Amino acid sequence: MRTQTESYPLYNNGDIAWTLTCTALVWLMIPGLGYMYSGLLRRKNALSQIYLSLVCLAVVSFQWFFWGYSLAFSETGSAFIGDLKYFGLKGVRDAPSMGSTRLPALVFCLYQLMFAAATPMIALGALAERGRLAPVPVFVFLWSTLVYDPIACWTWSANGWSFVLGGLDFAGGTPVHISSGTAALAISVYLGKRKGWGTEGVMYKPHNTTYVILGVVFLWFGWFGFNGGSALSANLRAAHACIVTNLAASVGGLTWMLWDYRLERKWSAIGFCSGAIAGLVAITPACGFVGAPAAVLFGVLAGTCCNFATQLKHTFGYDDTLDIWASHGIGGVLGNILTGLFAQASIASFDGIAVIPGGWMDHHYVQLGYQLADSVTGVAYTFVMTTIILWVMHWIPGCRLRGSEEAEVSGLDDHDMGEFAYDYVGFERGGDTDSESGNLGREGG
Repeated sequence: MRTQTESYPLYNNGDIAWTLTCTALVWLMIPGLGYMYSGLLRRKNALSQIYLSLVCLAVVSFQWFFWGYSLAFSETGSAFIGDLKYFGLKGVRDAPSMGSTRLPALVFCLYQLMFAAATPMIALGALAERGRLAPVPVFVFLWSTLVYDPIACWTWSANGWSFVLGGLDFAGGTPVHISSGTAALAISVYLGKRKGWGTEGVMYKPHNTTYVILGVVFLWFGWFGFNGGSALSANLRAAHACIVTNLAASVGGLTWMLWDYRLERKWSAIGFCSGAIAGLVAITPACGFVGAPAAVLFGVLAGTCCNFATQLKHTFGYDDTLDIWASHGIGGVLGNILTGLFAQASIASFDGIAVIPGGWMDHHYVQLGYQLADSVTGVAYTFVMTTIILWVMHWIPGCRLRGSEEAEVSGLDDHDMGEFAYDYVGFERGGDTDSESGNLGREGG
């Protein structure tokens, strides 16, 4: 009979405890998205997004067990996608994980599941107020398999083309934010505009700012696990990732709020929350590579660029209900580019293991090219594949995602669920229920 030492590799229990704690923190981000999205919508659609956050978590949990983890992180996979070595989590136990020899594969698998579940939930905000709820589980399963898993593979797998090329993405600039933001753009374009969008008589404003703030609190809190946990060890690099994450979020929130103040001379809580999310998105790929002074610049640029990007929907005529492309798509691309400029080998070495050539700060100028290649490929691949998935589902009976005009008028909560976020008769602000919906933009709608 083998002893415990002979049966299982020895791991640092502190690293395992840290990663499991971060797993729980990232889990909170998923309902956090639901609450934030709910608060930004009209009251008649408030429950649907909170519901979708739980459905998304459940569907991806099964997909990750079924073949998602294997497609993303099998060592025998290709440069683009993994194989079925770990189908049904077969063999995912105590062996060292692909992400870190300091962690058993089972812990790494659970941690990465939270990333996989949060990503499609970000994109599902584009369905708000006009998308049918019934086909969403099918869409999430297909999208996770055909979009998220390949991008996670090429970004983080030891065989992935971007990883081998030298792309730097500490916590998910491309797999999480660029993919979800671009998917939201594809969904917005494919589904078309909401009834009354773009007309002067309909101004969309958040129905519950408290829900928005609550959701952002969950997200900001969970992002410490999202970014800090990506060190996969309780070390100085994890602490540094948390420091720059909080700093970028803070500066991003203040920057966006100041830009909004110039328009209406009001201090907007929604504006601050929007900027904090933009700062968090931008720092995600960089948090294990850049210093604190750079994080301030990340926050300023994210709060500025993402704020102005909310106006793109008016320029190009697409209805991105919650400005997900502006916040996550543009923010993710911005974060990747800035990583190429400000990444430092000295910061990456805080864990005592990582060795990188750095970015422009270390006179490694080709790094920006690697970051651009990864970003452009992520945007193009996600947009094309998401559109194909939507088109195929359109022709499958019962799987069409676009809701009817009747559902849009009555609200998804009543039409698709028969339940309500608030089971009482509320007042109508300005006598028009259509005036109570909003997004992350400066003007709403």
